[in-house]
Amino acid sequence: MSPTTPEVLWAQRSSASDPEKNYIYLTISVPDVPQSSLKLDLKPTSLSFTGTSDTKKTTYHVDLELYGEIDVENSKTNHTAKHIEMVLRKKEMKEEYWPRLLKDNVKVHFLKTDFDKWVDEDEQNEVPDDDYMNNFGGGGLPGGMGGMGGDGGLGGIDFSKLGGGGGMPGMEGLGDDGGDDSDDDMPDLENEDAKAAAEAPEDEQASPDKGKAKIEEVA
Repeated sequence: MSPTTPEVLWAQRSSASDPEKNYIYLTISVPDVPQSSLKLDLKPTSLSFTGTSDTKKTTYHVDLELYGEIDVENSKTNHTAKHIEMVLRKKEMKEEYWPRLLKDNVKVHFLKTDFDKWVDEDEQNEVPDDDYMNNFGGGGLPGGMGGMGGDGGLGGIDFSKLGGGGGMPGMEGLGDDGGDDSDDDMPDLENEDAKAAAEAPEDEQASPDKGKAKIEEVA
């Protein structure tokens, strides 16, 4: 059976002064491919991926000839249960975007724009820094495999950057035991006393006359 070409998503940023803002963001969608059965060969102007899915019993393969040169040593990857994510640092520092990802100006069915990460060239300085380079674990990619995150791992993402002090949304105002600190539901003590008196046996309920007699007897 011939290999299946996986879906490849891409986006980019560019900078003439900051290398960490001058990169290609690439995602190869290959679910359930363990790290032990994949091969990623990254070179300055090309990328080759082969991997076999345990559950789908499918072998994926894709070769990409890149439009420009990348800095292999300062590029990073992250392997998850669903895909291979890569941040490929562009070798040439310039403000202009690459006009396309691939060397040849041809349309291929498996390559798509990653709209979740794409920002137009003239708007990229107006959006917050994504900092994808620092969110990925590992270092460069010597020999095509260095810098891979742990199998199914999270690539060293710092969850403290996701906001809050670790509390769950919607839990503000709750006490340490998870209950509401408000006293709106506290029973009315006066009503409780009246209720207790009403429920007492008749011989224990003091009528006004009986109480008056006791006072006169003491006097």
